[in-house]
Amino acid sequence: MDRPAAEINLWTSQPPITDGRLEDFVADPIACMRWLRREHGDVAALRESKQQLVFVFNPQLNHQVLSDSKLFYSRFFALRGPKNSAQRRLTCGLLSMNGEEHKQQRRQVSGPFEKRAIGVHHDTIATLTAEMLDGWRLGESRDIATEMTVLARKITSTMLFGMDQMQIALEIGEMLDPWVEVNHQLGLAALLPTDDFMPRYDELLSLAKRLETRILDLVRLRRGAAKPGTDLLSQLIRVHDETGGITTEQLIGHVALLFGAAHMTTANTLGWTLFLLAQHPNVIRPLFRELQAGEYDEPLAAFDSAKGSRLDRVLRESMRLLPASSYSQRSNSAPVELGPLSLAKNSVVIFSQFMTHHRADLYPNPEVFDPDRWLTITPTPYEYLPFGAGPRLCLGAPLALVTLKTILPLILKRFRLSVVANSEITGRVVSTMLNPIFGLPMQIAAPDGRFETAPVRGNIHTLVDLPAVVHERRAAA
Repeated sequence: MDRPAAEINLWTSQPPITDGRLEDFVADPIACMRWLRREHGDVAALRESKQQLVFVFNPQLNHQVLSDSKLFYSRFFALRGPKNSAQRRLTCGLLSMNGEEHKQQRRQVSGPFEKRAIGVHHDTIATLTAEMLDGWRLGESRDIATEMTVLARKITSTMLFGMDQMQIALEIGEMLDPWVEVNHQLGLAALLPTDDFMPRYDELLSLAKRLETRILDLVRLRRGAAKPGTDLLSQLIRVHDETGGITTEQLIGHVALLFGAAHMTTANTLGWTLFLLAQHPNVIRPLFRELQAGEYDEPLAAFDSAKGSRLDRVLRESMRLLPASSYSQRSNSAPVELGPLSLAKNSVVIFSQFMTHHRADLYPNPEVFDPDRWLTITPTPYEYLPFGAGPRLCLGAPLALVTLKTILPLILKRFRLSVVANSEITGRVVSTMLNPIFGLPMQIAAPDGRFETAPVRGNIHTLVDLPAVVHERRAAA
């Protein structure tokens, strides 16, 4: 159980440092961060030999780290690879840029993500979702995590690369996931290399080379198209060819990072939201009644979050409780005081959406899925940050929200999803993303409104307080 806020904000005379293994964080980031916060409070360091990771767990420190992009710079990829390597080029995207370069390149890629452009994508999202649902059959079980990943890849591919290059774009999406995962596994391992570091590093360079080859194939196809495209890749190619505002390395890096970040976060958010709704009949019943009444039929109406719709509250709460991105990191460009710690230049500083979102002083009963809490709370950007905060706030946040608010009503109106009883539901952080690593098996049924919680196994019970199963309560009685 977390310490009271009054206690965790008092610095002790001893520095909040634990000597341990950095591998413990790699193996289970959430368990490690929870333990560090219980031990030390809102600032903690995990140290092994001469290397350490520094963690911040409260909104004030989030603000300090995220608002000053000159002092705390992005460090998404720790292993940039040798010069002139595919790994170096693939890691040249926005998440690895800082300062004026980041500002300039962010402007170059922002067009398709601006609010004025969002309406253009609505029909595409709806069409691809309908195609997925046409393949579902009543009575069958499907892994909703896989279904949402494939759907998110198709939607992201179309937005970024155009509908006509779907197959090669999907191949790139499938190659991106293992490449990003190995990047993050080796990023921390590089601090304290083990015997298997070099074989894994060779694997990373090989993955990068194959991924870059496929991206360049896509670029050549786009360049050779008879008619100029309106997708993001076509726009980036025009900037590259006509103005030189984007180098070849940056073009490759933008494609890899924008595609990877967009489809993985969207897929995880969709999967976790559908799981939470299926396990909380008291939440989905009123939402289902609104869907039946046609409240979300008007295109883009659900995107108007100013109305405070029930769908909006459901998504806010899902992204609070099980945020797709559970943590991220920065490095300081100069020595700095962070709480009671004095950090040397280039220290690794980790902030956590998951840990901030699960603070009881900000969100009472933080493990409970309660969308109606959003009727009375208005957290600051550094208290609620599913898309990050500050100057590096996620560029695709508005587009991600309209995607989520388009897909969910289409699914929930057409089918009732229930979790397959006794499934193992386990959330594990892979490449900063909170993934359902054993999937989300669900039964497909007619939309009859007969919602019921299913018994499940796995560590989901350490992340969420799920409602009791009705028939188990009856048996106990």
